[in-house]
Amino acid sequence: MNQRGVFSTGVAILLVAFALSETRSLAADARAADIVQAGRIRTALFLPTYTRDSATGELRGRGVGIVMIEIAHDLAARLGVKAQIVGYPTPSSVVECLKTNACDMGFMGIEPSRAAEVDFSPPFAHLDYTDLVPAGSTIHSVGEADRPGVRIAVVRSHASTLALTRVVKHAELVGTELPNVALDLLRTGKADAFAFPRYILLDYATELPGSRVLPDAYGVNRLGIAIRKGQAGWLEYVSEFVEEAKRSGFIQGAIERGNVRGVQVAPP
Repeated sequence: MNQRGVFSTGVAILLVAFALSETRSLAADARAADIVQAGRIRTALFLPTYTRDSATGELRGRGVGIVMIEIAHDLAARLGVKAQIVGYPTPSSVVECLKTNACDMGFMGIEPSRAAEVDFSPPFAHLDYTDLVPAGSTIHSVGEADRPGVRIAVVRSHASTLALTRVVKHAELVGTELPNVALDLLRTGKADAFAFPRYILLDYATELPGSRVLPDAYGVNRLGIAIRKGQAGWLEYVSEFVEEAKRSGFIQGAIERGNVRGVQVAPP
Protein backbone atom coordinates (compact mmCIF):
# COMPACT_ATOMS: atom_id res chain seq x y z
CA MET A 1 0.00 0.00 0.00
CA ASN A 2 1.40 3.42 -0.93
CA GLN A 3 1.81 6.27 1.51
CA ARG A 4 -1.33 8.04 0.37
CA GLY A 5 -3.35 4.84 0.83
CA VAL A 6 -1.98 4.35 4.32
CA PHE A 7 -2.83 7.94 5.17
CA SER A 8 -6.39 7.62 3.79
CA THR A 9 -6.97 4.40 5.67
CA GLY A 10 -5.68 5.96 8.86
CA VAL A 11 -8.00 8.94 8.48
CA ALA A 12 -10.96 6.64 7.83
CA ILE A 13 -10.19 4.62 10.95
CA LEU A 14 -9.91 7.76 13.01
CA LEU A 15 -13.25 9.07 11.68
CA VAL A 16 -15.00 5.80 12.44
CA ALA A 17 -13.45 5.71 15.91
CA PHE A 18 -14.54 9.29 16.52
CA ALA A 19 -18.10 8.54 15.40
CA LEU A 20 -18.25 5.47 17.63
CA SER A 21 -16.87 7.39 20.58
CA GLU A 22 -19.47 10.11 20.02
CA THR A 23 -22.25 7.51 19.93
CA ARG A 24 -20.90 5.84 23.06
CA SER A 25 -20.62 9.18 24.87
CA LEU A 26 -24.24 10.01 24.06
CA ALA A 27 -25.45 6.59 25.14
CA ALA A 28 -23.29 6.70 28.24
CA ASP A 29 -24.47 10.17 29.28
CA ALA A 30 -25.41 9.85 32.94
CA ARG A 31 -28.38 12.15 32.40
CA ALA A 32 -30.01 9.48 30.21
CA ALA A 33 -28.69 6.43 32.05
CA ASP A 34 -32.13 5.13 33.05
CA ILE A 35 -33.37 5.33 29.47
CA VAL A 36 -30.29 3.54 28.11
CA GLN A 37 -30.53 0.83 30.73
CA ALA A 38 -34.21 0.25 29.91
CA GLY A 39 -33.41 0.06 26.20
CA ARG A 40 -36.38 2.18 25.09
CA ILE A 41 -38.02 5.58 25.32
CA ARG A 42 -41.72 5.23 26.05
CA THR A 43 -43.14 8.20 24.15
CA ALA A 44 -46.73 9.35 24.56
CA LEU A 45 -48.95 11.02 21.96
CA PHE A 46 -52.62 11.92 22.24
CA LEU A 47 -55.42 12.20 19.70
CA PRO A 48 -55.58 13.45 17.00
CA THR A 49 -51.78 13.46 16.51
CA TYR A 50 -51.79 9.76 15.61
CA THR A 51 -53.81 7.06 13.90
CA ARG A 52 -53.71 3.34 14.59
CA ASP A 53 -53.36 0.77 11.84
CA SER A 54 -56.42 -1.47 12.15
CA ALA A 55 -54.52 -4.54 10.97
CA THR A 56 -51.23 -4.23 12.84
CA GLY A 57 -52.12 -1.87 15.68
CA GLU A 58 -49.09 0.26 14.79
CA LEU A 59 -49.29 3.97 15.60
CA ARG A 60 -48.63 6.43 12.80
CA GLY A 61 -48.29 10.17 13.06
CA ARG A 62 -51.01 12.50 11.88
CA GLY A 63 -50.23 16.13 11.12
CA VAL A 64 -47.67 17.40 13.61
CA GLY A 65 -47.67 13.89 15.07
CA ILE A 66 -45.53 12.91 12.07
CA VAL A 67 -42.89 15.36 13.29
CA MET A 68 -43.24 14.15 16.87
CA ILE A 69 -42.60 10.53 15.92
CA GLU A 70 -39.55 11.53 13.85
CA ILE A 71 -38.18 13.41 16.86
CA ALA A 72 -38.76 10.42 19.13
CA HIS A 73 -36.97 8.05 16.75
CA ASP A 74 -34.05 10.43 16.27
CA LEU A 75 -33.58 10.87 20.02
CA ALA A 76 -33.81 7.12 20.52
CA ALA A 77 -31.23 6.50 17.79
CA ARG A 78 -28.79 8.90 19.45
CA LEU A 79 -29.09 6.93 22.66
CA GLY A 80 -28.98 3.56 20.95
CA VAL A 81 -32.42 2.55 22.23
CA LYS A 82 -35.86 1.84 20.76
CA ALA A 83 -38.59 4.47 20.41
CA GLN A 84 -41.75 2.94 21.84
CA ILE A 85 -44.70 5.10 20.72
CA VAL A 86 -47.80 4.88 22.94
CA GLY A 87 -51.15 6.46 22.07
CA TYR A 88 -53.49 8.06 24.61
CA PRO A 89 -56.91 9.63 24.06
CA THR A 90 -56.42 12.98 25.81
CA PRO A 91 -53.72 15.42 27.00
CA SER A 92 -54.68 14.81 30.63
CA SER A 93 -54.09 11.07 30.19
CA VAL A 94 -50.58 11.81 28.89
CA VAL A 95 -49.90 14.03 31.91
CA GLU A 96 -51.05 11.19 34.17
CA CYS A 97 -48.85 8.75 32.25
CA LEU A 98 -45.81 10.94 32.93
CA LYS A 99 -46.66 11.54 36.57
CA THR A 100 -47.00 7.80 37.27
CA ASN A 101 -43.80 6.98 35.35
CA ALA A 102 -45.73 4.89 32.83
CA CYS A 103 -43.96 6.79 30.02
CA ASP A 104 -40.66 8.65 29.71
CA MET A 105 -41.75 11.63 27.65
CA GLY A 106 -44.74 13.06 25.83
CA PHE A 107 -45.45 15.74 23.24
CA MET A 108 -47.85 18.54 24.10
CA GLY A 109 -48.44 22.26 24.18
CA ILE A 110 -46.51 24.16 26.84
CA GLU A 111 -49.28 25.47 29.10
CA PRO A 112 -48.91 27.13 32.53
CA SER A 113 -51.46 24.78 34.10
CA ARG A 114 -49.55 21.74 32.83
CA ALA A 115 -46.18 23.12 33.93
CA ALA A 116 -47.35 22.69 37.50
CA GLU A 117 -47.55 18.92 36.92
CA VAL A 118 -44.79 18.14 34.40
CA ASP A 119 -41.58 19.76 33.12
CA PHE A 120 -41.10 20.97 29.56
CA SER A 121 -38.23 21.26 27.13
CA PRO A 122 -37.95 24.46 25.08
CA PRO A 123 -40.54 24.50 22.26
CA PHE A 124 -39.55 22.71 19.06
CA ALA A 125 -42.44 24.07 16.96
CA HIS A 126 -45.43 26.37 17.17
CA LEU A 127 -48.84 26.61 15.54
CA ASP A 128 -51.92 28.79 15.90
CA TYR A 129 -55.49 28.21 17.06
CA THR A 130 -58.55 29.24 15.11
CA ASP A 131 -62.12 28.13 14.35
CA LEU A 132 -63.77 25.90 11.78
CA VAL A 133 -67.27 27.04 10.76
CA PRO A 134 -69.85 25.16 8.66
CA ALA A 135 -71.13 26.06 5.19
CA GLY A 136 -73.28 29.20 5.20
CA SER A 137 -71.92 30.49 8.52
CA THR A 138 -72.02 34.25 9.05
CA ILE A 139 -68.90 34.03 11.24
CA HIS A 140 -65.82 35.35 9.40
CA SER A 141 -63.34 35.95 12.24
CA VAL A 142 -62.58 34.57 15.69
CA GLY A 143 -63.86 37.86 17.12
CA GLU A 144 -67.24 37.33 15.48
CA ALA A 145 -67.38 33.85 17.03
CA ASP A 146 -67.25 35.35 20.51
CA ARG A 147 -70.85 36.56 20.64
CA PRO A 148 -73.83 35.73 22.85
CA GLY A 149 -75.69 32.71 21.51
CA VAL A 150 -72.70 31.27 19.63
CA ARG A 151 -71.77 27.72 20.64
CA ILE A 152 -68.12 26.77 20.17
CA ALA A 153 -67.20 23.08 20.31
CA VAL A 154 -63.94 22.44 22.19
CA VAL A 155 -61.90 19.49 23.45
CA ARG A 156 -61.58 19.49 27.22
CA SER A 157 -58.04 19.92 28.62
CA HIS A 158 -56.59 20.56 25.15
CA ALA A 159 -54.17 23.52 24.96
CA SER A 160 -56.42 25.16 22.35
CA THR A 161 -59.28 25.12 24.85
CA LEU A 162 -57.14 26.37 27.74
CA ALA A 163 -56.07 29.31 25.55
CA LEU A 164 -59.66 30.02 24.46
CA THR A 165 -61.00 30.13 28.02
CA ARG A 166 -58.57 32.98 28.74
CA VAL A 167 -59.95 35.20 25.97
CA VAL A 168 -63.58 34.24 25.31
CA LYS A 169 -66.16 36.55 26.90
CA HIS A 170 -69.58 35.84 25.41
CA ALA A 171 -69.74 32.57 23.46
CA GLU A 172 -70.73 29.27 25.07
CA LEU A 173 -68.03 26.59 25.07
CA VAL A 174 -69.41 23.08 24.50
CA GLY A 175 -66.84 20.62 25.83
CA THR A 176 -66.13 17.11 24.54
CA GLU A 177 -63.48 14.54 25.38
CA LEU A 178 -62.37 13.76 21.82
CA PRO A 179 -61.83 15.84 18.66
CA ASN A 180 -64.06 13.69 16.44
CA VAL A 181 -66.94 14.23 18.86
CA ALA A 182 -66.43 18.00 18.67
CA LEU A 183 -66.43 17.75 14.88
CA ASP A 184 -69.72 15.84 15.01
CA LEU A 185 -71.25 18.66 17.07
CA LEU A 186 -70.41 21.03 14.23
CA ARG A 187 -71.58 18.56 11.60
CA THR A 188 -74.98 18.07 13.27
CA GLY A 189 -75.62 21.75 14.00
CA LYS A 190 -75.15 21.41 17.77
CA ALA A 191 -72.23 23.87 17.59
CA ASP A 192 -71.63 26.96 15.47
CA ALA A 193 -67.83 26.69 15.44
CA PHE A 194 -65.08 24.28 16.42
CA ALA A 195 -61.98 25.76 18.07
CA PHE A 196 -58.76 23.77 17.60
CA PRO A 197 -55.26 23.98 16.06
CA ARG A 198 -55.38 25.28 12.48
CA TYR A 199 -53.39 22.41 10.97
CA ILE A 200 -55.98 19.88 12.20
CA LEU A 201 -58.97 22.00 11.21
CA LEU A 202 -57.59 22.25 7.67
CA ASP A 203 -57.78 18.46 7.58
CA TYR A 204 -61.26 18.34 9.13
CA ALA A 205 -62.55 20.94 6.66
CA THR A 206 -62.20 18.36 3.88
CA GLU A 207 -64.80 16.24 5.69
CA LEU A 208 -67.40 19.05 5.81
CA PRO A 209 -68.25 20.35 2.34
CA GLY A 210 -68.46 24.13 2.26
CA SER A 211 -66.89 24.58 5.71
CA ARG A 212 -64.23 27.25 6.28
CA VAL A 213 -61.18 27.62 8.52
CA LEU A 214 -61.12 31.23 9.73
CA PRO A 215 -58.11 33.29 8.57
CA ASP A 216 -57.19 34.80 11.93
CA ALA A 217 -56.21 33.19 15.24
CA TYR A 218 -57.03 33.45 18.94
CA GLY A 219 -53.77 32.04 20.27
CA VAL A 220 -50.51 30.21 19.63
CA ASN A 221 -49.48 26.76 20.79
CA ARG A 222 -45.79 26.16 21.59
CA LEU A 223 -45.09 22.45 21.36
CA GLY A 224 -42.52 20.87 23.65
CA ILE A 225 -41.42 17.58 25.13
CA ALA A 226 -42.91 16.95 28.56
CA ILE A 227 -41.30 14.73 31.19
CA ARG A 228 -42.01 13.76 34.78
CA LYS A 229 -40.95 16.33 37.38
CA GLY A 230 -37.85 15.70 39.45
CA GLN A 231 -35.65 14.55 36.53
CA ALA A 232 -33.31 17.50 36.15
CA GLY A 233 -30.65 15.58 34.21
CA TRP A 234 -33.08 14.02 31.73
CA LEU A 235 -34.77 17.41 31.22
CA GLU A 236 -31.40 19.02 30.51
CA TYR A 237 -30.50 16.29 28.02
CA VAL A 238 -33.84 16.51 26.18
CA SER A 239 -33.66 20.32 26.13
CA GLU A 240 -30.19 20.26 24.58
CA PHE A 241 -31.43 17.77 21.99
CA VAL A 242 -34.38 20.01 21.04
CA GLU A 243 -32.19 23.08 20.58
CA GLU A 244 -29.71 21.11 18.47
CA ALA A 245 -32.54 19.65 16.35
CA LYS A 246 -33.77 23.18 15.61
CA ARG A 247 -30.31 24.54 14.78
CA SER A 248 -29.41 21.61 12.52
CA GLY A 249 -32.57 21.90 10.43
CA PHE A 250 -33.87 18.49 11.56
CA ILE A 251 -37.21 19.89 12.78
CA GLN A 252 -37.73 21.89 9.59
CA GLY A 253 -36.85 18.82 7.57
CA ALA A 254 -39.37 16.69 9.48
CA ILE A 255 -42.10 19.27 8.83
CA GLU A 256 -41.28 19.28 5.11
CA ARG A 257 -40.96 15.50 4.83
CA GLY A 258 -44.35 15.08 6.49
CA ASN A 259 -45.92 17.86 4.38
CA VAL A 260 -47.36 19.26 7.62
CA ARG A 261 -49.30 22.48 7.06
CA GLY A 262 -49.70 25.27 9.61
CA VAL A 263 -46.69 24.29 11.74
CA GLN A 264 -43.43 26.24 12.04
CA VAL A 265 -40.09 25.63 13.75
CA ALA A 266 -39.87 27.46 17.07
CA PRO A 267 -37.11 30.06 17.35
CA PRO A 268 -33.96 29.14 19.33
